Amino acid sequence: MDLSNLKPAEGSTHRQGKRVGRGQGSGKGGTATRGHKGAKSRSGYSKKIGFEGGQMPLQRRVPKFGFKNFNRKEYQPVNLDKLQALVDNKIVKDEVTIETLIDNGIVGKNDLVKILGSGELKSKLKVTADKFSASAKEAIEKAGGEAITQ
Repeated sequence: MDLSNLKPAEGSTHRQGKRVGRGQGSGKGGTATRGHKGAKSRSGYSKKIGFEGGQMPLQRRVPKFGFKNFNRKEYQPVNLDKLQALVDNKIVKDEVTIETLIDNGIVGKNDLVKILGSGELKSKLKVTADKFSASAKEAIEKAGGEAITQ
């Protein structure tokens, strides 16, 4: 064994890549492997989402039309037959609130609830919701219950 065949132990060294942009003597100075001119050669460059190299992006090429009302309130519909199913399964007796519907996974905790008149309600229920359709309100009251708007 002599100085000519000395080397570090296996796995003890981690060779890092060539340091670019550290002067001409390094061989990777000047443009620092970025090439000449253009957006990619400049500092702070990051390609924007949807950028197509200067071509008009798809998002701007496609025609836009219509109107989206950002104040629209989206209600989660619950039909009378679902309420009757809760009574049949002995989950509720005489009162249905939004909390009851949330606990049983019928609506989400941030949803606005609208009771719709599809199905048949046989039980006398006191129903609390954000909105009722005319037919649902009529059916609830016809069954001897009460429709309370929150």
